[in-house]
Amino acid sequence: MRRPVNRLLYWTPRVLCILFAAFISIFAADVFSEARGFWQTALALLMHLIPTLLIIAVLVVSWRREWIGGVLFIALGVLYIVWAWNRPFAKWYVFLLIAGPPILAGVLFLLNWRHRVELRADS
Repeated sequence: MRRPVNRLLYWTPRVLCILFAAFISIFAADVFSEARGFWQTALALLMHLIPTLLIIAVLVVSWRREWIGGVLFIALGVLYIVWAWNRPFAKWYVFLLIAGPPILAGVLFLLNWRHRVELRADS
């Protein structure tokens, strides 16, 4: 592969995961709308940020072990679809918005792993 394509393939899943973690973190802001004490709000915020922490943890593992990241991110996306399938908010666009980025990142990490020799030579 050519060098610009290599750099794009290397950085795209990593940046996508960081942006997705930031996007998911926005949903945790609703804990501040409830009238709670400091410690209850802090605990609720921590609980709401568990998906973000999970995404960041998988990203840290997959930074160098792309195949692990590929498998785990695809598994996270599929797990969300299975979990949310019969919920009232289960619409195709919700699945696309929430499960799409991890599945896409997983596929890109697997492509990273497949072309790792070429990607490491260019970086």
